[in-house]
Amino acid sequence: MIFLLGASGYVGKAFQRELERRQLPFRSISRSALDYSNFRVLCAALKEQRPRLVIHAAGFTGKPNVDACESQRAETIMGNVVLAQTVAEACETTGTRLGCVSSGCIYNGAKFLSPDGAWQVEGDLNSAELQSKLASRSPDVRGFDENDPANFTFGQDNCSFYSGTKAVAEKMLLNFPQTYVWRLRIPFDEQDSSRNYLSKIQRYPKVYQNWNSISHLGDFASACLQTWELELEGGPYNVVNPGYCSTREIVELIQKNLRSDWHPSFWRDDKEFYQVAKAYRSNCLLDSSKLIRSGVKIRPIEEALMEALKLWKPAP
Repeated sequence: MIFLLGASGYVGKAFQRELERRQLPFRSISRSALDYSNFRVLCAALKEQRPRLVIHAAGFTGKPNVDACESQRAETIMGNVVLAQTVAEACETTGTRLGCVSSGCIYNGAKFLSPDGAWQVEGDLNSAELQSKLASRSPDVRGFDENDPANFTFGQDNCSFYSGTKAVAEKMLLNFPQTYVWRLRIPFDEQDSSRNYLSKIQRYPKVYQNWNSISHLGDFASACLQTWELELEGGPYNVVNPGYCSTREIVELIQKNLRSDWHPSFWRDDKEFYQVAKAYRSNCLLDSSKLIRSGVKIRPIEEALMEALKLWKPAP
């Protein structure tokens, strides 16, 4: 038996589908049926039912986007930090394996090889001098790996409130070394949805160009479960499809495969974009090598994107 917390959410539903596909017995836990924000209540349920794994896919992301977290700070802290600590402590107390859905939004930028042979972090991926390296997929470009310290946090005073709380939660989870920390990054799949990155791009009044690692939602859920099935060690995992993409490249794919008559406009630069956006956005590349070296199967980003567009299911 597996406990799935946050089963009604966007990511939780993906875990439901994957658990059903694998024919793994699980229980979708709602807070109305079992208040898992209450340590004693959750502990009692874990002791009684002895699940083999708890998947913690609940949290607070803000609606319609992370801008909402800037004004709903108490809810963001409770949903992303306090709740994660409560669940982790209950699992630690009862000896239950835990997997927490985290976020790659605790990073910004990527690593570039300098002329002296050292890897340096560059935060502005839209700078003119980096474009050719990014577009050509130069070996002189790397994403952040799990050993790199987060650089989009309250400590640097450069982040959104949402990203800051996710970084705090990850630091707290270091106290629970058996816990899997699954980093999701800009989810997408073939189902048109307000939470789907491919849908968001098509609905924005203007499109924001940048470079990012992204996660196919089904691939993400599958890869997370593989870390548990393979009995890998706990800790953080960058659960992103290998590779990266730019927003312009995705727009071109959508035009080629879905909407040939669609010609969106782009924000001129960050200055114009942040006249409208309230929260600073994380734009980053993540390295999924640790995941792959461990034996987890996950498709390259190009394959996942093409399948999502080929199987696209418009919303009613």
